[in-house]
Amino acid sequence: MRTIMPADRLHLLVPFALPSAAAASTALAGLDYPALAKLVARATLGEQVIGEDFQRTLPHERWVARQFGALGAASAGGTQPAASSADDEAPLAPYMLLADGGTPGDATWACVQPVHVRIAHDHLVLIDPASLELADADAAALYTVAKPLIEALGVRIEAPTPQRWYLSSEGFGTLAGASPLRASGRNIEIWLPHEAHSGQRSRAWMKVQNEVQMAWFEHPVNEAREARGLPAVNSIWFHAQGALRAVTSPFARVRSDAAATRGLALAANADVGAAPATFEALARRLQDPRDGAGTGATLVELDPFSAAFIQQDWGRWNAAFAQLERDWFAPALAALQAGALGALDLTLCGDTGSVTLSVSRGDLRKFWRRRVFASLFVE
Repeated sequence: MRTIMPADRLHLLVPFALPSAAAASTALAGLDYPALAKLVARATLGEQVIGEDFQRTLPHERWVARQFGALGAASAGGTQPAASSADDEAPLAPYMLLADGGTPGDATWACVQPVHVRIAHDHLVLIDPASLELADADAAALYTVAKPLIEALGVRIEAPTPQRWYLSSEGFGTLAGASPLRASGRNIEIWLPHEAHSGQRSRAWMKVQNEVQMAWFEHPVNEAREARGLPAVNSIWFHAQGALRAVTSPFARVRSDAAATRGLALAANADVGAAPATFEALARRLQDPRDGAGTGATLVELDPFSAAFIQQDWGRWNAAFAQLERDWFAPALAALQAGALGALDLTLCGDTGSVTLSVSRGDLRKFWRRRVFASLFVE
């Protein structure tokens, strides 16, 4: 008996699925992906965003912000925001706060994360926060020290989860920060927070950052980490500042582990759940009326690639790609062929750009379409 997918349309959002053209031969070495290859070959090409090397946000962040109308829409209180000062905004912090269990209200919030900044020969480099291996208990201990220092500077702070804090202050103005994964592995000079309108550094933010850095120097948590050979948590990273705006969801259901995507879906009153491990698991869950079964589109955000991509670990990226082919692309193709799935959309992202493809059962019969996966590499 075939698996019936109780959804009209499935949309898969996959961050860091597109390596750069320069890295592609290494990343894809030895891979066999017939299901994805057929889907790409037969699909209709939709939105293609090329992106730029120095954009401060990631393509999947900008994509979800656009899909839910978080850019340029009215705020939750009905106020129209100021005109955007950049094309790479993704003011997602208030939605992340909502997903983490906080209450954004009408304040402007920025997300702040504990990080390690490494001293290179003549510059500073941000390390991927995922590689810190920072335990929640240690993050909470560092927060306990930082919180009163930050509040003493007149900054409101909330930390519904130890690994992500949220700061609100009029002193931050229109401060624009870069996503941690956008800046990771790079000289941080051009990625540091700056005023969106003037490009100037914010004294208010630098004061907060300096107070925290001094308090954490020789903190017992860091001394214990260094004794175990782990990098010290020696700074904080500011990004995603914005105010909660009224949003709408083009998806009836959203399945994601990303705080920003979950928060947007919650704000839009969509049905929200964790990302399932496989296509079959998703199909089973959607057959259960208690788990949001019904008509309409389902968005699933799959993120097995981020850490490997940022760290340029193409062996690990390659293994994750093979698993995605087995667990998602092959069964999704089979469901399309059997008529169990109405349509499939794929938004595949790289470091700066993204490509969206749409494929239906009828498209699969269009044998003259022969697009190759390599043609999607947008960097």
